[in-house]
This record gives sequence, structure tokens and C-alpha cells, in this order.
Amino acid sequence: MKIKGPKEFWAGLMFIAFGLFFLAWALANYQMGSAVRMGPAYFPSVLGGLLAVLGAFVLIDAFVEEGPKVSRFHFRPLIMILLGCLAFAYTLKPLGLVGATALLVFIGAFGGNEFKLKEVAILYFVLVIFSVLVFVKGLTLPFSIWPAFME
Repeated sequence: MKIKGPKEFWAGLMFIAFGLFFLAWALANYQMGSAVRMGPAYFPSVLGGLLAVLGAFVLIDAFVEEGPKVSRFHFRPLIMILLGCLAFAYTLKPLGLVGATALLVFIGAFGGNEFKLKEVAILYFVLVIFSVLVFVKGLTLPFSIWPAFME
């Protein structure tokens, strides 16, 4: 059989893989129970099974209908955003919310095709103000706002 829809083919395989993974993981680590008395594995097993079935339908559709080709995968945005998130996680305590957010925004912005310092700086300032207002002031989470040497 010839694959007519590459996007549907890969999406179907991804759905099946994720569905079967969570189905197997739930069944291996939790008790299933029954429909009347559901155990902790019941809900993830049902969702994993439904996702795998949905993936099978999408996969079958890839052999029936013509679809657009899959575009080239770009690793740079994925890597830069991952590095930004890791930098944020590891520097939140020593640099505070302001410094860690700066690393997150600026490293993540390098993943795009265009890097405009003015736009990224505006995004950074808006995000810092929003984060401080919501997480530190509103939710009273124990984040240090400034680096340890400034407090």
C-alpha cells in the first residue's frame, strides 16, 4: 500500500504509540478494578485505548486520502526552547524570578527565525510584571523576585 497522506500517517503512528504506552504503563503500575468499582488504572487505560483506536483511524486515513507532504522538521526551535526552560528551572533560585525569566525569554527567542531585541525585551518586561503580579503577589508563591545578592 502506498502512503497518500504522510501527515496523517505520522500522526496516526504517534497517537497509537502514545496510547499504547499509557495503556501498558497504567496496567503495569496500577490495579484496573471494574466498571462498577474503578481502580486507578481504569481511566488512563481507557484513555490510552481510545487514543490508540483514534490513531488507527487516522493511520488508515493516510492510505485512503491524499494529503500534504510533511515539511522539514526544525530542531533549532525545539532545542532552544528546551534549553530556555532548563535554564529557568536551574536558575530560578539563585537569580530570582527576574533573572531566570530573562534567560528563558532570550534563549527561547533565539529559536525563531528572526530575533529582534526590542520585541524580545518588551515581551520580557511584560512577562516579568505579569509573573510577579500573578505568582508572587496574587498566589503568594515563595519565589524570590530578585537575585540572592540583591535581596
